[in-house]
Amino acid sequence: MLIEKLHPSDLTGYLNPGRYSDGGGLYLQVTRRLNKSWVFRYTYNGHEHGMGFGPLHIVSIKEARIAAQKARTILAQGIDPFEPGGKNSLHKTFNTCAAEYIASHQGAWKKEKYRKQWKAVLQTYVSPYFGSVLINQVATKHVLEALASIWTIKPQTAQRLRVRIERILSWAAALGYRKEENPARWRGHLQELLPDPARFHHPRHFPAMSSREIPPFLQKLALRPEAGARALAFTILTACRTHEVLHAQWNEIDLHQRVWTLSGHRMKNGQMHRVPLSKEALAILRTQIGFDPIWVFPRLKESKPLPNDSMLVMLHKTTLLNATVHGFRAAFR
Repeated sequence: MLIEKLHPSDLTGYLNPGRYSDGGGLYLQVTRRLNKSWVFRYTYNGHEHGMGFGPLHIVSIKEARIAAQKARTILAQGIDPFEPGGKNSLHKTFNTCAAEYIASHQGAWKKEKYRKQWKAVLQTYVSPYFGSVLINQVATKHVLEALASIWTIKPQTAQRLRVRIERILSWAAALGYRKEENPARWRGHLQELLPDPARFHHPRHFPAMSSREIPPFLQKLALRPEAGARALAFTILTACRTHEVLHAQWNEIDLHQRVWTLSGHRMKNGQMHRVPLSKEALAILRTQIGFDPIWVFPRLKESKPLPNDSMLVMLHKTTLLNATVHGFRAAFR
């Protein structure tokens, strides 16, 4: 099905598999799994070819049209736009490569928000400066221009941005899209041009209760009937994170061996973690037996874990101190 001149507001409406024309060889391609991506079709030396510009959720229709226009300009010069000037010099912009990098790596990222962060940071701090620059022409001046706007006022974001730019450029070099040295590398390059980011980064720690205040606080929790109070006490005794405790399942816990085993996919670092259970932690677990066959800390009327804010709400009900659930990890340490 061909629909000339796609409109940005209509793109989400094309849900059926097929190829939808924007004119001039640019198409929105929808797969059987309803994945949407931009494809440029053209003829060179009597043979039909295709170029991918990236997925719709990364590359906007405006960016796809710009890329298609550049390809048509190169084609008009009698050059294959897929390989202008040589086998290893493909005509791709930084934005196109960023989209392809994210698409090829996001399967290994455990959280959806991580992909959104990658996209948002690059769109905000790179696209306005050199997003439309050809990948084989990105230079130190482009990287410095993007980083300079946030290097001293948002040092953490700036460092993450530099690393992400470096990784995308390294990926592009590995695929033969560029030959030059990586202009986003730190050692021996940007470290000579930018001030040390450690000078501007002042980490903020989670407010924590002091260790001497925890025993009487646990006594207060023991008097409360809510499941959130028991979950919070269990969190304090095991020094685990909120989501690890709220999503604890009975098949992870061995009451006889007094150990709680969390698989790698449940952990922030991706590695299996074994938590020894004290007699106080075991006592809490035994009070939870019989509420749900799967979840250790279920909701009252449905087989789901307690909501994410349940322990924080309990903390605020029980104390007037400015503390956080995560802060108990510091107190434990």
